[in-house]
Amino acid sequence: MTTPAATAPRVLAEARRPGPDLDGPPPPLPGFAPSGLGPLIADTAERCLRAHHGPPPAPGRTALLLASASGDRATARAIDLSAEPGRRPAPLLFFQSNPNAVLGHIAARWGLTGPVVAISPAEAAPGTVPADAYELAALLLADGDADHVLVIAAEQSAEQSADGDHAVAVLLTHPAD
Repeated sequence: MTTPAATAPRVLAEARRPGPDLDGPPPPLPGFAPSGLGPLIADTAERCLRAHHGPPPAPGRTALLLASASGDRATARAIDLSAEPGRRPAPLLFFQSNPNAVLGHIAARWGLTGPVVAISPAEAAPGTVPADAYELAALLLADGDADHVLVIAAEQSAEQSADGDHAVAVLLTHPAD
């Protein structure tokens, strides 16, 4: 499904990681699995929301939409290693829950009251928002489910280094707003 240009959401703010003013990995998220995906998502979302709203909370109903084809590679690797003979997996190593948990963290921190959605797009290029995510954001806005949609596209490198990790966050609203 392609969103017609007349109904395409309008961008209110954007943030990227890596970015021109950012050196090194994002700050860790206390209490989260030691994967780099959560901090990558949270820091990029934080920068985008602050660019438009200033400090938390964010007014209105804002939906969260995470698009990631790679998912949480570090936790998946840790699960693979823990499944080797003689090892036991840690109880919090559920790679499916980490992306949803970080979205909950962002929603709680910013007082976001819209829907929370995580998708694995058909196609993804690091540093870009997939068309699937823009289309779903347009639907959330058109259906009245939210006044704004924070779309975060995050991809982790296949390597075990955070150097190749990329995220972009865009805060979208209705075309006429």
